[in-house]
Amino acid sequence: QVQLAESGGGLVQTGGSLRLSCTASGRTFSNYALAWFRQAPGKERELVAWVNWNGEGTYYADSVKGRFAISRDNVKNLVDLQMNSVKVEDTAVYYCNAGAEATYGTYSSYDLWGQGTQVTVSS
Repeated sequence: QVQLAESGGGLVQTGGSLRLSCTASGRTFSNYALAWFRQAPGKERELVAWVNWNGEGTYYADSVKGRFAISRDNVKNLVDLQMNSVKVEDTAVYYCNAGAEATYGTYSSYDLWGQGTQVTVSS
């Protein structure tokens, strides 16, 4: 099993940048695909981006494509989310998740979550 902990959230102005990090404990980190989800008030949790086990495959939601970048380091047990050109609608609690690459290149999440980190974008 892997345990996840996010950091790096905060307050940022529209158009600014923020980098979220997720550290993992456990020796099986590289066995998992990893993802960032977010949940805004009153909305369902949504998949933002995910990366496969070796970092060579990535996926982004249309709403963040071209602005966000996900990366992982299997030596340091880290998965980061670089957020650029942020918008007010990016305001949410961001969660790190461990899962697997499923059929047809989709992501299947396991019940392995961090505690979340708040990102607030001001206009």
